[in-house]
Amino acid sequence: MSQLIDKIAIVTGGAQGIGRAIAELLARRGAQVVVADINLEKAQSTAQAIADSTGRRAIAGHVNVADSASAQAMVDYTIAEFGRIDLLINNAGTTRDNLIVRISDADWDLVLGINLKGAFNCSKAAVRSMMKQRYGRIVNITSVSGLAGQAGQTNYSSSKAGLIGFTKALAREVGPRGITVNAVAPGFVPTDLTSDILAKVQDEAIKMTPLGRLASVEDVAYAVGFLVSDEASFITGQVLSVDGGMVMQ
Repeated sequence: MSQLIDKIAIVTGGAQGIGRAIAELLARRGAQVVVADINLEKAQSTAQAIADSTGRRAIAGHVNVADSASAQAMVDYTIAEFGRIDLLINNAGTTRDNLIVRISDADWDLVLGINLKGAFNCSKAAVRSMMKQRYGRIVNITSVSGLAGQAGQTNYSSSKAGLIGFTKALAREVGPRGITVNAVAPGFVPTDLTSDILAKVQDEAIKMTPLGRLASVEDVAYAVGFLVSDEASFITGQVLSVDGGMVMQ
């Protein structure tokens, strides 16, 4: 696996969970990382821990991905600090699970705003710089819920399915400029975000998984690490499932 020496990476939702694992992996492989998160204090502690453990520069950036001005400000901050952007990982996400008859307009808008519009906002802001340098790697973190649907998650599944369409359309749009755009679709991963649902369905999820276990945050990070590497330079518009075989297409 090639190294990412001095590549500049932004990881949204990077302060914890899957995002933190991705940021740590990219830094270990040589990248300099912006840990972008709505929780600036947690992002700062995560960035410091990554810098201490890897010896790479890692800084915190505050962002509300659902707000286009905030996403642009985060990208501007990255360029001011590092001079460019090479890698964008659109990982920030949230859930508000419920049956459709109980999902409020606010909970629908919140989930779609962060999970789908957030990727649009950050990609729109970052792609200008990538196009100028004729190089970039964008990886969107979707979900098996976006591939197969999940009862009680019409908002979340819609946002993640939309993210797959967004990935494919953007890949076609920016491919001629040397930018690849791919998605990673994790299965059930134990994180703070999934703790409530896993408490109810963990045993069943494991039974549905041919490899017989849940994914780890590191499993997802390794997939991202591959897609931003030189070895994946001819892969774009694809969805890589990291789910132990739960959903096969």
